[in-house]
Amino acid sequence: MEEVPHDCPGVGSAQAGRGASCQGCPNQGLCASGAGAAPDPAIEEIKEKMKTVKHKILVLSGKGGVGKSTFSAHLAHGLAEDENTQVALLDIDICGPSIPKIMGLEGEQVHQSGSGWSPVFLEDNLGVMSVGFLLSSPDDAVIWRGPKKNGMIKQFLRDVDWGEVDYLIVDTPPGTSDEHLSAVQYLAAAHIDGAVIITTPQEVSLQDVRKEISFCHKVKLPIIGVVENMSGFICPKCQETQIFPPTTGGAEVMCHDLKIPLLGKVPLDPRIGKSCDKGQSFLVEAPDSPATLAYRSIIQRIQEFCSLRQPKGENLVGS
Repeated sequence: MEEVPHDCPGVGSAQAGRGASCQGCPNQGLCASGAGAAPDPAIEEIKEKMKTVKHKILVLSGKGGVGKSTFSAHLAHGLAEDENTQVALLDIDICGPSIPKIMGLEGEQVHQSGSGWSPVFLEDNLGVMSVGFLLSSPDDAVIWRGPKKNGMIKQFLRDVDWGEVDYLIVDTPPGTSDEHLSAVQYLAAAHIDGAVIITTPQEVSLQDVRKEISFCHKVKLPIIGVVENMSGFICPKCQETQIFPPTTGGAEVMCHDLKIPLLGKVPLDPRIGKSCDKGQSFLVEAPDSPATLAYRSIIQRIQEFCSLRQPKGENLVGS
């Protein structure tokens, strides 16, 4: 995982891609293209396209394997339970697209229309887009350098015909690299509500989450809050136990120290993995699980945050 240099000037700075700390950074070219250079026309095109999307949420994680895509999928499922709420789920984890499998849409194909690519719809009010739909086989490896990944993200944001959408959830790869910079830069003028950051309780995960929080501050991306995933284990035969002991206090202490909201803690329930493998909603499969109750509480807090951040015309991310 490439990390943001501690003295990174930030993508909005006139020194982006040009400062001393930018030398050798894998994202130097991408940042420099937005500092003093002619703006990418796609930014304005994406802004126009996103006028029909009310709320945009990025789901981030510093480390892989913490359940980010699982959370993204169940956030989409939970929001779409209200049939009057239109939800879109965009998977920009270009090299590891797991959303088609988790949503039960593996093998589906993307169709082109006069108004752009059509999302794959799980329900009438839940559309999904992923590079996984463009592969001939789910076992195919996507071996792309940064510019091609950035181009794919640009296409997803500019060319997909989402229609009128209440929530666009963007599932990102772990880290703070090309895909994250692309998503933030392309959506900046279109108003991003904020990021939900996923972690697990142990310090080795929290270390990378602190980098993710630093990234959000650098690019002026609001943080909706942190979700501590796999926070204990719900054993069907005994009491709850710790799988990843929070040796430094877990997400709760970290959030307190950094003054970041803790949205909630989701315990590990074996049925979550089973539901994802079957492409089913865990919220429906196990409605009484403590994990489901935690999910629903977190989803409600995200909805409340978004309701307070309505689009404000020309305002940029973080304004």
